Parts: sequence; C-alpha cells; structure tokens
Amino acid sequence: MKPARIVHLVAHRGNAQEYPENTLPALQSALELGARFLEIDVHMSADGVPVVIHDADLGRTTGVEGHVYDKPVADLVHIEAAERQRFGARYAGTCIPTLADVAQLLEDRPEVTLFVEIKRASLARFGHDQVVPQVLEAVRPWRTQVVIISFDLPAVFRARQIGGYRIGWVLPQYDSHTRLKCEALQPEFLFCDVDKLGVGEPLWRGTWRWVIYEVTEIEQALSLAARGADFVETMAVRELGVAMRARGRTDQHA
Repeated sequence: MKPARIVHLVAHRGNAQEYPENTLPALQSALELGARFLEIDVHMSADGVPVVIHDADLGRTTGVEGHVYDKPVADLVHIEAAERQRFGARYAGTCIPTLADVAQLLEDRPEVTLFVEIKRASLARFGHDQVVPQVLEAVRPWRTQVVIISFDLPAVFRARQIGGYRIGWVLPQYDSHTRLKCEALQPEFLFCDVDKLGVGEPLWRGTWRWVIYEVTEIEQALSLAARGADFVETMAVRELGVAMRARGRTDQHA
C-alpha cells in the first residue's frame, strides 16, 4: 500500500531504543540518524526550572527515590538518568538535562522541530500560571522551532494565548466529544496513541496535522499515512527510519 501522503518520523524521547530516554545522548543520536522532529517531556523542579524527564517519580529512569518537583534543579542535573535496568553501566554519568540545555540542540539546526510535552503532574503541583510561562521562557530563543504539547488542554491553550506558540493536544480519547474540543481549539497538531484509534477509517480532518505515537513497524506507519497521518512517533528511530527510507526509494522506482 502506498501512503496517501509523505509521513515523517518523530523521535519519541529521542532515540530511546538505544539510549536512555529524554537525555542529551538520545536526542543527539536521533539527530545524527536524520530525525528532524524530536519529542521530549518536561517537569518542573522545586525551584521552578523546567527539566526533561517523563515520570514525576524519579525511580524508573534514575533509581533515586522521590519526585522531580520536590528537588531543586541544582540537585536534579547531577542525578544520573542512565536507565541502568535497561543499559547497565553503559551510560553511567548521563544526567537529567534542563529544557534550556535540550533547546540548545536547535542552535544552527533550523530544520529541526522540538515538541515539548508539559506533564500534568507538574501542572497539578505548581499551577498553569507558574509552569507554562517558565517553559515558554526556556525555549524562547527557538520559539519558531518549538511546539508546546500536553494532555492538559488549558496548558496548550495558555501557551498559544500568552506566547503565540504553535500547540499540539495529546488526545485523552479518540471520540466525538474529543473531536468537538479539537474543532474549538484548532491546534496545529493532534497527537494520539495508535491503540486509541479505530480501525481503518480516515482520521478527522481539520487545520491540524496528525502525529500518531507508539508506532514501531513500517507497515503500520504506511497504513496510518494512508488514513491521513502526517507523522509517526517512535522510540525505534534507527530501525523505523531505515525502513521508511527504503520504502520511499522503492516507491520512487515503482
């Protein structure tokens, strides 16, 4: 099946299949593999600095007890995020980066887009009025290359309202009620877990572009493209990227 449109790859937490997720090495690897779209997760430190990590609980990726939002940034940036349960000591010394550190990767790379997901646990802890402006300020020098995304609808609306940023809503469900909210919000991007989609029918059409995540197989990516997806998001950046490029060459010569 040929895709209805070109589908692009988004590196989910960087090249998180081969490196500790949401770390500078994972993101640098994704760029070296040719990814032009990166997705990261952001929580707030106790002193109000955005840091790049998926879980509020530090345990899974760092082995340290406690929560991100209870520790100052001076402590967090020295906490190893090497995912030793997956990689052993291979990435020893790889620590939690700040959002500002990650945004520096955009320097001299105008072709790269960074999707920054604001996590709900930090919004609940500190409130939208504190979290959203701090995130926007950290990426302000690269605002044209940044898209603010979240499951939290008020957070992305506020990012557009106070900063004029492009926004993406991560859908909690794929149903008619959610669709009405999308039509009211008119985000530039919609993100959806592939497992939440129905089977076969075209994706909702609108002003947005679709990013479908948790995609690992080329045939799945092509099927989603035929349904209207613009992007597939994956941790398997190398494997899926190679398969997509090979399929593209095949289609060109078909």
